[in-house]
Amino acid sequence: MATTLYRCRTPTDWLCPCGRVARELRRDQQDVETVRVPWRRRDRPEVQALSGQRSVPLVVIDGEAICDSKRIVEHLRWRRFASA
Repeated sequence: MATTLYRCRTPTDWLCPCGRVARELRRDQQDVETVRVPWRRRDRPEVQALSGQRSVPLVVIDGEAICDSKRIVEHLRWRRFASA
């Protein structure tokens, strides 16, 4: 499974929603490519091209873009449950 996490530049996984997603991906022991995006939303054309918005976190799993940390975590847990 190819997974890419687009996240903010916050250096820790405990201060922002991006960190919550990173922790959940680590729990699944997935190989994840992490892309740190610029602080300014207007400087995120790649994120906008993938999702239609400029907010992070954004996860792309096998070509499917998922936005919003709550939706991402829910999706990851659903995948974990479905594969068990």
